[in-house]
Amino acid sequence: MSAQAGALRSLVDFYATGMRTAVQSQFQYRVANYFWMVGMLAEPVIYLVVWTTVARAQGGELNGITAGQFAAYYIVWTLVRNMNIVFTPYGWEWRIRDGQLSGLLLRPLHPLHYDLAYFAGWKVVVIVLWLPVAGILALAFRPELSPNVAQVAAFALAIWGAYLIRSMFLWLLGMLSFWTTRVSAVFEVFFVGELLLSGRLVPMQLMPEWVQGLAGFTPFYWTFGFPIEALVADLDGRTLVEGLLLQALWTLIGLGLVLVAWRYAVRRYSAVGN
Repeated sequence: MSAQAGALRSLVDFYATGMRTAVQSQFQYRVANYFWMVGMLAEPVIYLVVWTTVARAQGGELNGITAGQFAAYYIVWTLVRNMNIVFTPYGWEWRIRDGQLSGLLLRPLHPLHYDLAYFAGWKVVVIVLWLPVAGILALAFRPELSPNVAQVAAFALAIWGAYLIRSMFLWLLGMLSFWTTRVSAVFEVFFVGELLLSGRLVPMQLMPEWVQGLAGFTPFYWTFGFPIEALVADLDGRTLVEGLLLQALWTLIGLGLVLVAWRYAVRRYSAVGN
């Protein structure tokens, strides 16, 4: 039992150190991070302008969503989107082709831990840098947002749940690179599904009921729609708790698939490095 406790403590120390290193590193490049974040604002601002314009043209609201609620949705969207930036499947092509994975395999922990720790530290920087950006967007678009304490708490957990889910499934996609030299085609199919079923393109309330029902059975909604709605929609406590539990379930499903796929994928690794 003490050995297990020691291993867990060592793992916690590893994550704390990895995140701290990422925070220190990314704050050194805060201007670059700001330009990255500003560059990503184009997508939500376009969505925001389009849907608020449509809402006003329809008398002030569309399917029960007002222009101010659209503003709140897409401003929160910008943080959720940044939280969902994880190690890309395209990066696996580079890792394998250049032999970078060789060094990772020599380390004592599963490579997944290194990615999770580093990107988690980066997210701390992202959240801090996002706050003034959100303030500017709020002044420009006047969102209608009045969450209660339970919603704020659920949102704080949900953005990290979204990060873990997307990390697992993009890691899973990336491992296809062990069997093929190009993973882009599969990733593009995944991306289309994410656009349509996650709430990333439009709030799920605007989608047909059958699409909303289908979305709940995929990981996509739990990485975008649920975290956003946890803060901007009028969800009750039970719905928030159920959503967080389903995020945990999808994280475990993704982790299980990653661990199984890794056992077979690493056997095919043949790069020797530089």
